[in-house]
Amino acid sequence: MDIGRGDDRAAELAQAFVDLARALADGYDVVELLDRLVQRCVHLLPVDAVGLVLSDASGALKVMASTSEQARFLEVLQLHADSGPCLDCYRTGQPVNADDLLAERGRWPDLTGAVQHNGYRAVHAVPLRFQKQTLGAMNLFSIEPGGLGGTDHVIAQALAEVATVAILGQRTIRHSVKVAEQLQIALDSRVIIEQAKGMLAHQGGLAMTDAFAVLRRYARRNNRRVTDCAHAVVDSTLTLDVMSGSV
Repeated sequence: MDIGRGDDRAAELAQAFVDLARALADGYDVVELLDRLVQRCVHLLPVDAVGLVLSDASGALKVMASTSEQARFLEVLQLHADSGPCLDCYRTGQPVNADDLLAERGRWPDLTGAVQHNGYRAVHAVPLRFQKQTLGAMNLFSIEPGGLGGTDHVIAQALAEVATVAILGQRTIRHSVKVAEQLQIALDSRVIIEQAKGMLAHQGGLAMTDAFAVLRRYARRNNRRVTDCAHAVVDSTLTLDVMSGSV
């Protein structure tokens, strides 16, 4: 590996964890932090898209964050098919690697063709764990076939651990607040944001990705939580016109 590139990557990795740690220390919106985290994954790892799923109280998995609507679709596809690396990872609590989906047709027959149709040849999944419980999984999609290196696996798992801390919060770990309650709070926030994205997309004829970008920019400019802004959009007390005109 090129030494200069290795140094650059180490610096990027250090900065990513500094930023995430600062967000955790200063108070954060869990949905926005997870969105930031999956975007970081694409920059830090040799992957092209990332999605993160989280279990609800009944054990059903829900999409919590993704780098694109395409990645979100692939996560939903696995959930509907009840099959794929993400499901296997969640059920076993262990990383699952599909270095070449062409060789995995028999393993996930309902999924392999659809994932390839969307341009991906490799999928890697890492678990989100708290003590002995698996809370969800993070999926890493790659256009080119191939495995992740040892260092990449370590980085991916470390980022998954950050996601777990973000979801549960330090309060949960210190004061034994029920894990299920914290999971539901995070999932409810995601539902509200998806509703707000849909309303903004309808108001402005926007793609869902662009609608989320508008929501996130407005929240940051006005020092508000993304989830709070989403509630305002859903309640119709905040509109696209107001958000677009905000300085």
